[in-house]
Amino acid sequence: MSDTSSGEQQPEAEISPNALQAYATLGKYLEQDGWYPRPAEDKHAYRMYYRGKSGELRCFAQIHMNLEQFTFYAIATVNVPEEVRPAVAEFLMRANYGMRIGNFEMDFADGEVRFKTSLDFEGEALTDNLIRHAVYPAVQTMDRYLPGLMKVAFGAMTPIEAIQEIEG
Repeated sequence: MSDTSSGEQQPEAEISPNALQAYATLGKYLEQDGWYPRPAEDKHAYRMYYRGKSGELRCFAQIHMNLEQFTFYAIATVNVPEEVRPAVAEFLMRANYGMRIGNFEMDFADGEVRFKTSLDFEGEALTDNLIRHAVYPAVQTMDRYLPGLMKVAFGAMTPIEAIQEIEG
């Protein structure tokens, strides 16, 4: 995952105690829940993997310290070839329509596809339940749509066919 849009670290003097506690809570939750998180270099974030029914996903969980926000990404491990990115973008927009929690994103520069959930906890404690309710919808949704994403990306289906197969 390119980290250009995920913000930069601030000096410790500018980071709120609530944000520091949230980062500690996130790390403890991920450890206890069996995610085997690895701290991301130069960020208040963790990297990990998730194995679903449809394949393995890279995951990135970040606390935006200056904003007191939590973002979780479930990332496909295969980047979309450049020539089919418009078709995959159509597939992702069709998937996003009506999505209640989170959304799909694709980086047109490199073909990375990810599902993002996020929440703002400004002035509130980030709890295990809040983390759980951001993490699991992301990985479960990406896992559900991953077969369709691959079929569109590698020419086996049109975006409409793939969505119909997934959503019925």
